[in-house]
Parts: sequence; C-alpha cells; structure tokens
Amino acid sequence: MSATENKPEPRPYAVVAGVSMRDLLASCEAARAVSTPPRVPDPGTGRVVERKAA
Repeated sequence: MSATENKPEPRPYAVVAGVSMRDLLASCEAARAVSTPPRVPDPGTGRVVERKAA
C-alpha cells in the first residue's frame, strides 16, 4: 500500500455542521441591521417646533 492510498479525499466544500437555516438567516439579518446606517428622517413629516422670543 502506498502513502497516497491512505489520504482521505479532499472535500469540495466546507461542511458546517450544527447550524440551522433559521440561525444562519437570523445571523445574516442581524449583520445587515447592524451594518446599515439609520435612515435620514423625511423632512416633510417632521414637526416644526416654534421658538418663543424672549
């Protein structure tokens, strides 16, 4: 038996065991929420506060 016969075949992709699709999608959504800057408020919907003259 040669040394090359004892080597296992390499896997074509990484196997991630123990991670459910729900957890994977939740982590992607959380990463997107954290990395997205907050929206700028719409100027047409803001309330105008009047200052009283002293």
